This record gives sequence, structure tokens and C-alpha cells, in this order.
Amino acid sequence: ELPPSEFMQVADSTWLVLSVVSNGREPSGCQATGVTKIARSVIAPLAEHHVSVLMLSTYQTDFILVRERDLPVVIHTLAGEFDIYKEEGGECVPVTCDDVSNGFLKPKQAASPTLHPVQSPQTRFCVLTVAPDTLPAIATMLIDVLFYSHSPPREDGSTSQDLDSITFFAFSLIEGYISIVMDAETQKRFPSDLLLTSSTGELWRMVRIGGQPLGFDECGIVAQIAEPLAAADISAYYISTFNFDHALVPEDGIAEVIQLLQQRQESGR
Repeated sequence: ELPPSEFMQVADSTWLVLSVVSNGREPSGCQATGVTKIARSVIAPLAEHHVSVLMLSTYQTDFILVRERDLPVVIHTLAGEFDIYKEEGGECVPVTCDDVSNGFLKPKQAASPTLHPVQSPQTRFCVLTVAPDTLPAIATMLIDVLFYSHSPPREDGSTSQDLDSITFFAFSLIEGYISIVMDAETQKRFPSDLLLTSSTGELWRMVRIGGQPLGFDECGIVAQIAEPLAAADISAYYISTFNFDHALVPEDGIAEVIQLLQQRQESGR
């Protein structure tokens, strides 16, 4: 429904959403450990089979987006570990490898993925949710933050390797559930009684992946972060975007995370 515009870029791929559930149920509450839990079972195998993924963590759960044309490879890769269902008319229908075997080609062995630079700004972030019926009370402020309060990108397109701060605000509304990521300073602008967070109220630090826009044809970007964090059992809240990937980790663990990722970079050279 959006009118064509010279200011809007649209990727040529159509994406499908994978939601990983346990015993047929969506997890409840803040599930910021989701990327860590599914790194070995989903993200790593898909990277090995050269499937590009987008990752979207929310306050409630985690979603993996795959290109529609990659679905046969995805099904064949994950069918050994998971029961796979597709949604038809609101009902979940089992999917088997036979259902998508037409045209399936065994993927070629993927080349070693590129290890992209990782930056860690000093900004502290909050992961929050809002009750849907209170959303109108903060709508004006949301619009201001989303569209009017950010700084324009630098004209030369350069970024510092050690960023002091980063402008980042993420808002998602999925099946009635709202999830927001904002920096701690921006949070102060909102009514505190309307923003809900975990009982610990912990703050998060970010690692941003990529020194330039990554595109969608490369695989293993999510795995670059998810696998070493999974091995160390470190929680992560992951958001892929059109240009960069971002992982949020608990503030008290940022030093260990940076060390792990630096070791991976050095071992990959």
C-alpha cells in the first residue's frame, strides 16, 4: 500500500517468519536468552547450509526470517531436530520434507563466512514492553522519537571504530505484543509507570556488526555473534536491520563478550 518513492529501498526477496517454540507453546515473559538457546540448533545449521537469515528478538520471544526461496533448504536442514508446522487459515499444519522436495537441490558447502568488524558503543539500553491499551498515552512521544529526534547520518558515511554513543530505537508490534528497545536517556522522557521491563530492570550494552551495509546475500552474520555467546551461555537480544546487525547483552557481561568476539576475529584470520 505504500506509494513508490525514490527515498524507499525495498529488498527484492520475500521473507518468511520462523518461530521456535517449546512443546508447542510460545515462551512467556522477557525471553532475551532466545538467541543463545537456538544458536546451535537453528542459526548455526542454517549458516552451514548457506542460508541467509534475519534475526528479530522481541520482549516476548524471538523470530528468524528466511527468504521464501530458501524454504526447501531450511526444511531439510531443520527437520531432523524439529517438528515443523506451517500456518494455514489460523491452523498449524505439519510440514514434511516431501512437501518441499520439488526443486530442492542439496546446497553446496558454504565458504567460510566473512568475519565482520564489531563495534561496542558506550550507550546503555533498556528492553521494554507496553500494555497495548496504554499505547495511546505515549503515541505522541513515540512519533517524536521515531521520526524527529534522531541525528542525521554523517555525510561522509564514516563511523568510529570505538563509538562513544549510538542512536538506536526499535519498536515492534507483533500480534498485539509491543516490544521497545531504547537508550537509557531516551527512557527518561517516557512515563515510567507505563513502561514495563523485567523485574531486575537490568541495562544492556550493544555490539554492532558490520563496518558497512551488509546486504542479504551473505550468510553466517548472526552466527558470528550467536555461536560464541551460546558456547559461553551468555544471553543476547538480537536485531537484524537493513544495514547492520545488533546484539544486546547484559551490561555486566560486555567485557567478556568483547573478549570472546575479539578471540573469534583473531582465530578467523
